[in-house]
Amino acid sequence: MRIISGKFKSKRLQAPKNLPVRPTTDMAKEALFNIINNSYYFNDISILDLFSGTGNISYEFASRGTENITAVDANFGCIKYINSISKELDLNLNTIKSDVFKYLEKTTAKFDLIFADPPYDFETERFEKIADLVFEKNALNEEGLLIIEHSKLTDLSNHKYFSYSKKYGGNMFSFFEKEEIA
Repeated sequence: MRIISGKFKSKRLQAPKNLPVRPTTDMAKEALFNIINNSYYFNDISILDLFSGTGNISYEFASRGTENITAVDANFGCIKYINSISKELDLNLNTIKSDVFKYLEKTTAKFDLIFADPPYDFETERFEKIADLVFEKNALNEEGLLIIEHSKLTDLSNHKYFSYSKKYGGNMFSFFEKEEIA
């Protein structure tokens, strides 16, 4: 895995092989960050990285100047790896070892952008539950955005907060936001 842009541009990171992860591909990550770059100033936003795995997405945000990043994963090995890279690169990542659904049910924190990369074999209902909890618990700031990464075989377009999706190879990013009330 590689950090694409920012302070640590081109930095390669090698995650331990025993972690239960599927990192976002460089091509898909670069496309995603091009979309985000058009809407946000990285140093002004707060990020919640759910199912953070290797921390790939968190490092990319940090490299681009984001300082308020929370990474949540249930796997102790993943959290340990993220903490070690965070220390190595002198990043200020807040890591939380927790089941993502339990975390979302209990948190009172609000974020500008929430990125979730759950296992691709989740049933559609579990993907939708992530969006349901984010919006029920008001975990997004005004004009906030939820992005869920999933397989191109999963369709989340029927969710009431679904906005649009983008496909990159076998990866799909679905974007969710509250509708503006006119």
